[in-house]
Amino acid sequence: MDNRLPITFILISVVLDSMGIGLIMPVMPDLIQEVGGAGIADAAVWGGILATIFAAMQFIFGPTLGSLSDRFGRRPVLLISLAVMAFDYILMAIAGSITFLIVARIIGGITAATQSTAAAYMADISEPDQKAANFGLIGAAFGVGFVLGPLMGGVLAEYGTRAPFYAAAALAAANFLFGYFVLPETVTDKIRRPFEWRRANPMGAFKHINKLPGLGRLMLITFIYTIAFFVYPGVWAYFGAAQFGWGPGMIGLSLGVFGVGIAIVQGVLMRPILRVLGERNAVIVGLSIDVVAFVALGFIQNGWVALALTPLTALGSIAGPALQGIMSRRADDNQQGELQGALASINAVATIAAPLVVTQTFWYFTKDDAAIYLPGAPFLLSAVLVIGCIFIFVTSPILAEAKSDT
Repeated sequence: MDNRLPITFILISVVLDSMGIGLIMPVMPDLIQEVGGAGIADAAVWGGILATIFAAMQFIFGPTLGSLSDRFGRRPVLLISLAVMAFDYILMAIAGSITFLIVARIIGGITAATQSTAAAYMADISEPDQKAANFGLIGAAFGVGFVLGPLMGGVLAEYGTRAPFYAAAALAAANFLFGYFVLPETVTDKIRRPFEWRRANPMGAFKHINKLPGLGRLMLITFIYTIAFFVYPGVWAYFGAAQFGWGPGMIGLSLGVFGVGIAIVQGVLMRPILRVLGERNAVIVGLSIDVVAFVALGFIQNGWVALALTPLTALGSIAGPALQGIMSRRADDNQQGELQGALASINAVATIAAPLVVTQTFWYFTKDDAAIYLPGAPFLLSAVLVIGCIFIFVTSPILAEAKSDT
């Protein structure tokens, strides 16, 4: 089968998904203040609550959709979710209260749970030694979307806080039409797995996937790292406004620059980096770079200096695909959807806690009566968490196993 169009669809799906996220990020502080009448610190708290609700839905439905795709195929799961996603953005565009936004985030979290299905599709069409690099392509596509989304969101914000949501709905609908015509099914009778409710829930998925050698520690690292990395989508818009006085346009530009860096690193540099370092060392180097970047962002007071550090912060993104590649190579072909669903649930569990942790940290150090005014405090917390990830990885038996695979 010619994989070019399917891969193109998967990558465009990720681009458009991340564009949809990036489109709304520059306006979220203003939107929450608009519908809730809150200040910037309180808006950050509500933003964390909405993100937690979104993540809770991903946690609940990630394994379910992953297992459904193992049974009924990747194509129907991806296309149906895209159609519902377009409807969800329309709901957010007309929301007039926090309650309405909560309902929309519930629906959005369910549709976003298809990230595991997209990753499973990529695993289906990848040779074992190509999986880490191809997961890097997915990361690069996310970076491209993160470039275009915030830039468009910043521009569209000039037409009102609702304009980006209508744009995101149009993009999701267009992607549905494209996928309908070009996406073939990769689940064959050879790898099709019966759908079982006991394995299609978060706890059941963890139980079965955790039986694979070495994955327990890697899942723990994924969990902690996700909490740490959520500091970017969780507080960047509020951090930029409080620390540098940025408006929606500049917040969109800064996120776009960050996305360019991730796209270059994961789309262009990931393969040569893996050839030189191997998956094991790529994880260690990427995590170490993240620690340095988080500490720097914790204390920077000049926005232009923060932008200048973008290449360093983007280079740390090599850790994610390398770690995911190690795990995917240890799962059978008929478990790829289940594995990716379990990983999606791990990420969702982390992002249930992460928004509350990072936004509450931001609130504590930026409120009117804060003992120490330090908007960068969430980044310092993330640095500590990533140091913990490094310790778990280098002291794990999986380190030797990963070395033998490279």
